Amino acid sequence: MSPKKAAANDAPDAPAATDSLSYEQARAELASVVERLESGGTSLEESLALWERGEQLAGICQRWLDGARQRLDAARQSRPTEA
Repeated sequence: MSPKKAAANDAPDAPAATDSLSYEQARAELASVVERLESGGTSLEESLALWERGEQLAGICQRWLDGARQRLDAARQSRPTEA
């Protein structure tokens, strides 16, 4: 089995590890997944595995962004207003 195929097949089995990814790690891996999908040359099975991994990574990125937005909103609400 080629390294490329192994990486694609490993993707759906990694949900536990994805929870510990930083935003930057998830975004970088997502960009890599998109690049591989756009370049073509993968089997249908590999493409589906990559797509599923991309969906997981996009969800992680969205959760990080939602958390950042909540923190910003909380910080704005807690600061005193100036007259």
